[in-house]
Amino acid sequence: MGEILLIEAKGDYINIITLDKTYRVHSTLKKIKEKLPESLFLQIHRSFIINFTKIIDIQDNSVLIERNVIPISRSQRPQLMQRLNLL
Repeated sequence: MGEILLIEAKGDYINIITLDKTYRVHSTLKKIKEKLPESLFLQIHRSFIINFTKIIDIQDNSVLIERNVIPISRSQRPQLMQRLNLL
């Protein structure tokens, strides 16, 4: 599971994005989130779950993971900062 960079919800499907490939799965973000270890993954937006150990940079309202810029929702930002020990 360590190679997963992020998971993105797209309608009835989710995209599981790894370093090498993107996998498209018919599921919901909620179902996938239940199966992921909380020690590595964090939902930072309604449509995104990230592997927070893969964060390269954090801008105002987004994080950079590899080449992907992912938005951070206002409601999830404090939780992300707490997980990263930046508060």
